[in-house]
Amino acid sequence: MGRIKTIARRSFLVGSAAVLGGVAFGTYLVRKPIDNPLLDNLAEGDAALTPYVLINADGITLITPRADVGQGSYSVQAHLIAEELDVDLTQVRIEHGTPSAAYFNGVVAAEAMPIAATSDTFLAQQGRGAAYALSKVLGLQITGGSSTVPDAYEKLRLAGAVARETLVAAAMQQTGLDRAALKTEDGAVMTPDGTRIDYTALAQIAATLDPVEDVTLRDPASWKYIGKPQMRTDVIAKSTGTQTYGVDLRFDGMVYATTRTNPARGGGIKGFDGALAQSMRGVLHVLPITDGVAVVADNTWRAFQAADALDCDWGPALYIGDTQAQFDAVAASYTKDLQDSRFRDDGDVDEALRASQDMTQAEYRVPYLAHAPLEPMSVVVTVTDARIDIWTGTQIPGFLIDNVARLTGRDAAQIHLHVIMSGGSFGRRLEDDYVLQAVEIAAQIPDTPVKMIWSREEDFSHDFPRTLGIAKARGSLKNGQIESFDLSIACPSTSESSLVRMGQPAIGPDIVIVAGAWDQPYAIPNYRVTGYRAPQMVPISSWRSVGASGNGFFHESFLDEMCHAAGADPMEERLRLCRHEPTQKVLEAVAEMSDWGSDLGPGRGRGVAMTLSFGVPVAEVVEVTNTSEGIRIDKVFVAAEVGRIIDPINFEAQVTGGVIWALGHAMNCELTYKDGAPEQANYHDYEGMRLYQTPQIMVRGLENNKEIRGIGEPAVPPAAPALANAIFAATGQRIREMPLNKHVRFV
Repeated sequence: MGRIKTIARRSFLVGSAAVLGGVAFGTYLVRKPIDNPLLDNLAEGDAALTPYVLINADGITLITPRADVGQGSYSVQAHLIAEELDVDLTQVRIEHGTPSAAYFNGVVAAEAMPIAATSDTFLAQQGRGAAYALSKVLGLQITGGSSTVPDAYEKLRLAGAVARETLVAAAMQQTGLDRAALKTEDGAVMTPDGTRIDYTALAQIAATLDPVEDVTLRDPASWKYIGKPQMRTDVIAKSTGTQTYGVDLRFDGMVYATTRTNPARGGGIKGFDGALAQSMRGVLHVLPITDGVAVVADNTWRAFQAADALDCDWGPALYIGDTQAQFDAVAASYTKDLQDSRFRDDGDVDEALRASQDMTQAEYRVPYLAHAPLEPMSVVVTVTDARIDIWTGTQIPGFLIDNVARLTGRDAAQIHLHVIMSGGSFGRRLEDDYVLQAVEIAAQIPDTPVKMIWSREEDFSHDFPRTLGIAKARGSLKNGQIESFDLSIACPSTSESSLVRMGQPAIGPDIVIVAGAWDQPYAIPNYRVTGYRAPQMVPISSWRSVGASGNGFFHESFLDEMCHAAGADPMEERLRLCRHEPTQKVLEAVAEMSDWGSDLGPGRGRGVAMTLSFGVPVAEVVEVTNTSEGIRIDKVFVAAEVGRIIDPINFEAQVTGGVIWALGHAMNCELTYKDGAPEQANYHDYEGMRLYQTPQIMVRGLENNKEIRGIGEPAVPPAAPALANAIFAATGQRIREMPLNKHVRFV
């Protein structure tokens, strides 16, 4: 591992991608130091050695600035720092830290570029570098897109190494020994005679030193954590019920609030009668807020009961409010004026289709889907003359502060956000609407901590769902092989909808519309993927695996149809067409794992799908049995390529969770709308996969790619098409619409 020159204490650990971006934004601007937020109000003797490591006489604190929404983010980040710092994580504190531009996420911005993950050309590298640099310049602190590990992999190890070497330098000053005579061990510098000098005892000296900028990362052969099974840092708290989420917070003098706002978002409120609610036991206030009403009581249950007693006169929906009409609007969007992108256009698709005698065509549909995290939206807010304090889980701390500043007219410096663990998200906490409501409430009863919790029903009715969409597909054969593949996808733009709420412009084509479809590594001679931007309707947002969640179903279902039309084996045909070696290896792996080609016996079927999303090729094989009571999902085999697996246990958990999440939604879930409001209100009518329905899931992680990637989302897109393809193999029934239970029963 080469020696790496860097700057640490007051600036920032800049990745090579950011330096590349200097071409686009000016090297000075890209290299310009970002203040270390840990230096603000630093106590005498405390050593903030980098933006990620704070050491004083009381202990060691590691800053893990990506949100933990249940995916183990804090644990992975802490292990990356600890690997180089050489500390035992049972003996340190782990904190999210203050929102800061120092914690920008460069990878999430690079992934938003219309650059295929399989492309490594000079222009592709420059494009990713420019996006990375823009993220640094703007200070975009975002958690999403499975970007935590690829963004942090080098950055946090460097942070740990700089801190380690600075502490060793402090020990050199204290002992008079040379660097070569010292080594580190579990939070201490060791001298040749075995004397142990704890890092905490060196903090005061380290605080007076310039950080050691020239560091060498440890050889992977000596790694203690990376690549080895790790105990998550939150496993004890979560196993014992002691983990603190937003719903668990308690403060002296706290009051409890909930809200009712127009279920047809943006329709406003014409008026309300809150007299009955105000008269109920424990109710303290009935307050107007934007588009609705808030109830404040002496506990959450009484607030919920009083909110149900509100009589509100809602305004009409400002968008197409019924599901059938929404799909009709999408279906009408296949026009030249609404064409949004055509990032893939190989060969001459039109000529190939015109000349073919064997054209296949199909139409597919996916519905709106809710995030439905187990912990409903919750937040605690206190507003005083001097400051606003907010405690919540969020994936967008900087944007949240900006939005609160706009809402209140306060300076951003007066807004103090305390980020805590979230009880699930799946993309929901990329929004801050619930926080803004709580700030409105707290501003009306200043100097009082207000805990605001939505009921489950309010959570469902005010979600920003995954978009609905339609795909039209055509393909042709020549000499028994796939000659052309033409996929056109229409849906509203997720980026256009969500970026507005973040105060950001939505410029250019939306890659989300065709994500997981346009960039698949298949060499079909005539290959085209086109995106059409349907009108904005229900406000939408990112949902686990975002655009690839539906597009994987479109692409891999139709590819399966084309394979069967050609009389080819779906696995062998994918391998024949694939031109990306890491993807070939995941296909080969999942074929070997599932004993692809073996006879399953009567009434059984096996389906395969592969989607490359977030730079990660994931292939899945689903086995089903067609029983007298319906389709039973027996087994799922998964192979995924992430370059390097940081924690094998968490890797398997993320993949397994993604498969269960995806299959449950494919089987049963949709949000339908009437008069602008969703018709599903709780888990009883939005049912995921039950425990007894959960199949055996076998997972294999591959490490052939040079790029390090995340795994939180990429396991989702192939699951639904693999299931649909398996049902076809078992029954001969081709299903082109989700949820699949519209067409088959599941055991």
